[in-house]
Amino acid sequence: MDARQWAAALASCAVGAALSLSAQTRMLSASDIPRLPSTPPTARIAYGPAPQQFADLRLPSDTSSALAVVVILHGGCWREYADVAYTAPLASVLVREGWATWNVEYRGVHQPGGGWPGTLLDAGAGIDALRKAAADYRLDLARVVAIGHSAGGHLALWAATRARTPASSPLSGSNPLPLLGVVSMAGIADLAAFYEYGQGPCGDGLPRLMGGPPAAHPDRYAAASPSERLPLGVPHVLLWGALDRIVPRDLFAAYEATARKAGDRVESITVDGIGHHEFGSPSGLAYEALVSAINRLLSGVRS
Repeated sequence: MDARQWAAALASCAVGAALSLSAQTRMLSASDIPRLPSTPPTARIAYGPAPQQFADLRLPSDTSSALAVVVILHGGCWREYADVAYTAPLASVLVREGWATWNVEYRGVHQPGGGWPGTLLDAGAGIDALRKAAADYRLDLARVVAIGHSAGGHLALWAATRARTPASSPLSGSNPLPLLGVVSMAGIADLAAFYEYGQGPCGDGLPRLMGGPPAAHPDRYAAASPSERLPLGVPHVLLWGALDRIVPRDLFAAYEATARKAGDRVESITVDGIGHHEFGSPSGLAYEALVSAINRLLSGVRS
């Protein structure tokens, strides 16, 4: 079975799963997504010594020209709720659009070296490791878009600002790889706005990431929260589920307004009929919105 047949099979299975779940009148859950089919990666490339410091590269069937790359950052409240298995189905099907996918794992707050600043440094280093992959595969490093779900949306938005991080910051990295744009899928765009609310769906994930509340660590929040890093300096698309109660859009209205006022090109799109985890399924309206957003960012076209 070639890559295109795999993609068709994956899409068919995902549609069936989504229809079955719809028939049961419930939203997809975090445990549903890793059970969707996925293909093995073309290569797994380490970017550090820890077991979690790697990224999975997947390639489309046609590699005759240099490929645009979609970096994928999973969510899971920065902790043990998810890993690259959650984003593997999406990474497997996105290659049928003709893109390479780069599914990044990182240390969460529950793992040695995770939390502040390790989790954020891993996200950045994982993206930068594309240079290592490009030595062996035909990747167009001028056409890299990052997408992230939930906590991964936070990491993707933050990663776009790394070039402006002072050398004295704990989050400073060497020669960050530029991003052409970012798609945040139910992403946590404002850490302070999410702090109290997020302890319902995310438990102590954010407090452990940042070491405490905004009042206790204002410098950390200023360095790590996308809302405090505006303008991001790249176009970005915010996708929201109309039925999402885990990361609801209305928590981040101030972010959207401030981003536009700061001069960023930002779109904010609510997808009807979906909750939080539908963004992990490579089928349906959430997937269509995601692919459309990536295409716009890669082509420089406004919606």
